Amino acid sequence: MDYYATLGDPCARREVLDGLFQAGMTGIRVNLSHTSLDKCGAILERMYWPAACQAGREQAHLILDLQGPELRVGELPRAIALRAGGDLLLGDGGIPVPQAILQAACPGQQISIDDGALLLEIRRSSPTVLLCRVVRGGPLRSKKSLSLLGTEVDTPTLTPDDLDNLAKAGRFGVTHILQPFVRDRRDVDILRRTLDGLGLPQVKIMAKIEEDRGYGNLDEIIAAADQVCIARGDLGNSMPLWKLPGIQKDIARRCRAAGRGFCLVTQLLWSMEQRPVPTRAEVSDIYNGVLDGASSLMLTGETAAGRFPVQAMDYLVKTAGEALRTI
Repeated sequence: MDYYATLGDPCARREVLDGLFQAGMTGIRVNLSHTSLDKCGAILERMYWPAACQAGREQAHLILDLQGPELRVGELPRAIALRAGGDLLLGDGGIPVPQAILQAACPGQQISIDDGALLLEIRRSSPTVLLCRVVRGGPLRSKKSLSLLGTEVDTPTLTPDDLDNLAKAGRFGVTHILQPFVRDRRDVDILRRTLDGLGLPQVKIMAKIEEDRGYGNLDEIIAAADQVCIARGDLGNSMPLWKLPGIQKDIARRCRAAGRGFCLVTQLLWSMEQRPVPTRAEVSDIYNGVLDGASSLMLTGETAAGRFPVQAMDYLVKTAGEALRTI
């Protein structure tokens, strides 16, 4: 069983990295939707790998989570408070969003932001700007995920930034690539050829299932990837949330049948971003995920932005260990 943290300010210190390894961490994720490999280079070279060696984990994993075809809000000078019932402009003169969203959107459609925390309804659309009504408000921040509900937006498999980061992956000791929003086998094959061309055939591909299209092509994705990642954040945006547990169970079942490992991620210990102790529901979720056959578990905001990163890893490892003893 592998246990992954996500790199962020709280765990970008040597003593915290040491604590994470002591708690049982076996690898760390770098989310390239919010940074670049160059920006993280000093932390990886001067702190992460030395901490791994000191902990006796020279074979620790370093996972790059690419931008891929995921859509995100652009850079904002500061967080913006959105109030339910208010209007919001996306595009020219308003909040920067990808051109693909502006081209695909129509009045009456809804836009989910930040894994569903914010919800907009499009009132008017043009090729350059969308006028939206805020259905579900809250703070809007830079680089948050963006989804046009019910519509497939055409985007490339790898962005120019992805290609730049992949070209440097070997230098920093990258072992795994988290490929976001995998739609079909073709996406995995494109990444595989890119890695081979860079002389990195040993790097493992973890295909993230995050939308209906990927789930619909799950069997061919399982066959093409080294691992599957059940990424419940955006996957939960693509369907009513009460359907998500059944989908998670089905993906797990089909991975087991194919002999393919899978990683479970998103809100495993979400409450521990602010609290030193998890909820009973969270530890039950982890326990059941392990019983369903997860080969790895990944913390995201708990270590990237949370107040208790080491405690979160400790609960993750101990809960999974209890489940493994049951098995």
